[in-house]
Amino acid sequence: MTATDQIPPAGAAADWTIAQQWDRYTAEEHQTWDALFARQARLLPGRVAPEFLKGLDMLRLSRTGIPDFAELSERLMRATGWQVVAVPGLVPDEVFFDHLAHRRFVSGNFIRRPEQLDYLQEPDVFHDVFGHVPLLADPIFADYMQAYGEGGRRAAQLGMIDRLSRLYWYTVEFGLVRSGGDLKLYGAGIVSSYGESLFAIDDPSPNRIGFDLKRLMRTKYRIDDFQQNYFVIDSFADLLDQTLNTDFGPLYDELRDEPDIEIEAMLPSDTIYSRGTQAYARAKTPEPT
Repeated sequence: MTATDQIPPAGAAADWTIAQQWDRYTAEEHQTWDALFARQARLLPGRVAPEFLKGLDMLRLSRTGIPDFAELSERLMRATGWQVVAVPGLVPDEVFFDHLAHRRFVSGNFIRRPEQLDYLQEPDVFHDVFGHVPLLADPIFADYMQAYGEGGRRAAQLGMIDRLSRLYWYTVEFGLVRSGGDLKLYGAGIVSSYGESLFAIDDPSPNRIGFDLKRLMRTKYRIDDFQQNYFVIDSFADLLDQTLNTDFGPLYDELRDEPDIEIEAMLPSDTIYSRGTQAYARAKTPEPT
């Protein structure tokens, strides 16, 4: 959730936070939250990681309007020491990393319009809160997010944010996890999207590849449609362990000398859960003239 502008907009604090102004949400905006929540609440059981559903219940997120961040943060602080803070939109990398490193999750305070239920390019309060916050109630995933923030500050110093951003993209936003012998959703970009919640698990098009840190950080991704690759972690504990026990300095040195991996490419070293047809993406690619 990063921006190129380095100066906070009018009305924002130096750390880019703003007041949520919960009392200014309209009835229509609350109804939009309710519609999005109800749709995902029907779809996700059996598809999403159980830790997500546990967090949803623990934090008492519900279909009764946009959550008040102050009340939500109170419950989240008791669980894992995290809080949710409002920002006006995308924030600079360094600001984003600093908030994560101090267990503050930044969320947009606006919500999409009713005609945008199926797609919105910029993250809104439904994506940020429904998609991300339930897993912050899980102690292991909460620690992973803080570790990512701390690692992001180092990546910024080394000029490697673009590589580290792929780790966030393919785990926090679009990750799958093995659970009970099946693949489950946990990435916020998936669980907050009705269409991708179906696509990521059921569709034959995408590749589903075992998590490999270096391979993942070399792999391009797309921001404008469903993913062509999903990386599958064994558990949140393993994800945290690999993050904490990897010296990213030497890894970045290796990555500087290695080319990117194209999105749909498969490697002989890959652990393949399903080799995708890529039919969905190819159907949207114009034929060369």
